[in-house]
Amino acid sequence: MATNPVPDHVPPEMVRDFSLFTSPGMSPTPNGDPQAAVACVHAGPPIFYSPCNTRDGRGTWVITRASDQRRVLQDAETFSSHRSIFASALGENWPMIPLELDPPAHGVFRSLLNPLLSPKRVMALEPAVRERAVELIERIAASGTSCMKDFAFPFAVSIFLRFLGLPDDRLDTFVGWGKDLLHGNDVKRPAAARTIVAFIDELAAMRREEAVDDFMTFIVQAQVEGRRLTDTQVRGIGVLVFVAGLDTVAAAIGFDLAYLARNLKDQQLLRSEPDRIVLAAEELLRVYPTVQLIRVATKDIDFEGAPIRKGDYVSCATMIANRDPAEFECPDTIDLEREDTRHAAFGYGPHRCLGSHLARREIVIGLEEWLARIPAFRIKQGTAPITSGGHVFGIENLILDWS
Repeated sequence: MATNPVPDHVPPEMVRDFSLFTSPGMSPTPNGDPQAAVACVHAGPPIFYSPCNTRDGRGTWVITRASDQRRVLQDAETFSSHRSIFASALGENWPMIPLELDPPAHGVFRSLLNPLLSPKRVMALEPAVRERAVELIERIAASGTSCMKDFAFPFAVSIFLRFLGLPDDRLDTFVGWGKDLLHGNDVKRPAAARTIVAFIDELAAMRREEAVDDFMTFIVQAQVEGRRLTDTQVRGIGVLVFVAGLDTVAAAIGFDLAYLARNLKDQQLLRSEPDRIVLAAEELLRVYPTVQLIRVATKDIDFEGAPIRKGDYVSCATMIANRDPAEFECPDTIDLEREDTRHAAFGYGPHRCLGSHLARREIVIGLEEWLARIPAFRIKQGTAPITSGGHVFGIENLILDWS
């Protein structure tokens, strides 16, 4: 990965050799624990400059304290979300909406979309979510399983496809696009981005022609401030929802099941007392978050002694905030009965994850149904799950055995 030179305004003593892409434990690692590997930053300064902490090799300021991350994420005036992270893979510049919009435009679109993923709406979706979990688990209960391929991905992704109004028959194709986009190399990423954009544009055109009762029809018919959305706005929303549903919940379920496969006592606790799963899922979200949030400084600012200049990238990695010893007692200990889980897995501030209610329920339901139907399970002998860091942390090759 090419590294850009450290800017002149960054004092040399504030530069640290750390990257969510290349530091130890971040590149694909058998039996890795990338979230735990990241916790090492808490032994150092609260803010430092990493010369290479994005996929395109850009440097970022790294904010390690959860309280400082909250300050950054709440101050949209100083720290903008508009990065065109997806569009830039195509050499274009349009925002994923509402993720990459700043207030006040952000609030307008957030208000439009909030009801679609509200707790009430998620409750209405719950029977379908549970039915899908049961169907997949019963299909694999008779044999050991490649957990990500046979359960986590088809479970999480099919729920999102249903939300988008799409059938399951192209599920594997969509998962492949997501893998290439989020974890692929410099050739696969732009190709996947182009494919996804073409797909969303085509879907929007179809729903304009013929409305059905689904998310995309809602978007193409929606009005904001008395006007229909532009093609670019429809694309920005469609791409965000599509990409958000492809990887993060599946990865969370994968990390959770890998943990339980290695910790049979905790597995047994949740199996015998399923009422504990809701609280345990919050602790597992704290320990195994998957997303790095990046902001762009809109002006020069001295932030806790760091000379941040207009245009600098500022990284608020959820996995760093969630291991902050000032925030959590014994942050590296996994305690499924922990109650102080004010974690940052879904971000913070105005851009807090729009789909967090649905994601939470998917994770809890996935664990409930898995533990209710699968006997004591371990990682299959002779296999090793492979974990990786990056903008979105991932896990694959998780083979579980309960024979």
